[in-house]
Amino acid sequence: MKSYPNCFVIAIDGPAASGKGTLARRIAQHYGLPHLDTGLTYRAVARALIVEDLPLEDEDIAARAASNIDLSLLDRGLLSDHRIGEAASQVAVMPAVRRALVEKQRAFAETPPGSVLDGRDIGTVVCPDADVKLYVTASPQVRAQRRHAELLEAGGSETVSEVLDDIRRRDERDMGRADSPLRPAEDAHLLDTSEMDIEAAFQAAVSVIDARRAAGQHI
Repeated sequence: MKSYPNCFVIAIDGPAASGKGTLARRIAQHYGLPHLDTGLTYRAVARALIVEDLPLEDEDIAARAASNIDLSLLDRGLLSDHRIGEAASQVAVMPAVRRALVEKQRAFAETPPGSVLDGRDIGTVVCPDADVKLYVTASPQVRAQRRHAELLEAGGSETVSEVLDDIRRRDERDMGRADSPLRPAEDAHLLDTSEMDIEAAFQAAVSVIDARRAAGQHI
């Protein structure tokens, strides 16, 4: 039985720079649903620790910070700083932090009329009963090119090789962690965007979602 019978929940997972965030925002706008980038919740914890000059390696302190995060105040621009991203990768492996944030993420998902959530463990851990699960991926080389272009536009100076190394490190960390590793849910629809632009990926995702709605689910 669904945990949220009055909601239509779309779970989108995938590795860094796969395009899942852009896709999730497009889907949410298309269907008129709230969107949550769960990666920002971990970045918010990291920023809270940095601002208060608290140790990143203390799980109890990080968990307390996680319990105080307000999902309505997440600011993508403020949380996009590279230093915050690196710190977020440290706190994201802590089980107590994940438990605190997953509780908040589930509460967001279970609020009618539903939502679109993207991250690393939405279909497997946060919303295993989601109406639609998408696993968005692309080759490391393609993802590195995309991220490199974003960084250059933002004034960065990293090389494609450096970005590719970072992508591979993040993949290894995300897929190898003991708690909630990155992997597609058994019933997820795989969407490889290596040869797709955002419009093609969006249309492919909408086809999957609309087919699910036609089978008896509604937004």
